[in-house]
Amino acid sequence: MGAPEQLPLPLVEAVRVIAQGPLADAAEAIDRGSYPRHILQALGAAGAFSAHLGPGMAAGDFAAAIRASAAVSQVCGATGFMVWCQQVCGFYLQQAASPTLQRELLPLHATGARLGGTGMSNPMKAYAGIEPLLLKARRVDGGWCINGTLPWVSNLGPDHYAGVLAGVDGEAGAAPTEVMFLLRCDAPGVELRTCPSFSAMEGTNTWALRCTDLFVPDADVIAHPAKPLIGRIRAGFILLQCGFGLGVTQGAIDAMWQVEPALGHVNCFLEDRPDSLQTELDALWARVETLAATPFDTSTDYFINVLDARAHASELALRAAQSSLLHSGARGYLLSNGVQRRVRESHFVAIVSPAIKHLRKEIARLSAAEMPA
Repeated sequence: MGAPEQLPLPLVEAVRVIAQGPLADAAEAIDRGSYPRHILQALGAAGAFSAHLGPGMAAGDFAAAIRASAAVSQVCGATGFMVWCQQVCGFYLQQAASPTLQRELLPLHATGARLGGTGMSNPMKAYAGIEPLLLKARRVDGGWCINGTLPWVSNLGPDHYAGVLAGVDGEAGAAPTEVMFLLRCDAPGVELRTCPSFSAMEGTNTWALRCTDLFVPDADVIAHPAKPLIGRIRAGFILLQCGFGLGVTQGAIDAMWQVEPALGHVNCFLEDRPDSLQTELDALWARVETLAATPFDTSTDYFINVLDARAHASELALRAAQSSLLHSGARGYLLSNGVQRRVRESHFVAIVSPAIKHLRKEIARLSAAEMPA
């Protein structure tokens, strides 16, 4: 079956039962817009959201967390992406300056009793100089007043929340800062706006978040200033996302093997055969696991390697999904076929922040900064 078999045994067994049972049955409906709340909660109860969270603020088993999301993504990329959303939001809560978030919300979040997402796409692009920060914060008594709109935030709902970041309106001449906080969807001043229809991933509960004079109490502040925390968690954020791409790739390879008995005599003339793709995927898994052993490494060389591994996962998912479609022939062109769904999921792997172009831009910038004058 491939890489997800190497999960720690209790976790892999629990994840497989869910992924290959109720999730497999629901994958087509999720692709078309059904939100799998109960499946996500079952995955949380199995430990899929907590493996990477060690005691205090220490790292847990990031490799196990990545393999858990990959095992889910192997069956349904949309659900695998929401596993990542849940994992990385838990990562924010674990690293939060607020004891309230750590003590009261994190235990519920880590087990799937509460669900949430991440609205850090815009801040990541802002830090890379791609677009401005879209949320603005103003200090008020007991907390912050937030205004602005985030266009795409996933794994949300009326009783959900997300880790987000806003630029701080400071006094003239003061250095700009950012505040990272937990945005609660049921708070006064928060509006969930429907997004246009996507070509895939419709069941991810992706919304536009509109904030109008939203009051965020100090107890919900994750970090201010935010940049030191972003520097600490950025590698882990991207490493956890690798599971989504690696799982979609494995699912595509599995589908290629499924048609081999009937079509192998002609598929042998195609490039990117399942055995060669599996070899490349296994090598990438080994690289990701090595990087996952030190998620709080802040060195530039390490971060460049993390970015490159994430880009490789995107590129490999695209190649594998495309090859899986070619191997399947006309049956893979049916909208209901998992191969067709996986092609569209691979496109999302490649464009979700950080997209391939964003990753390559950052690799080029950081590599240039490391070169001797």
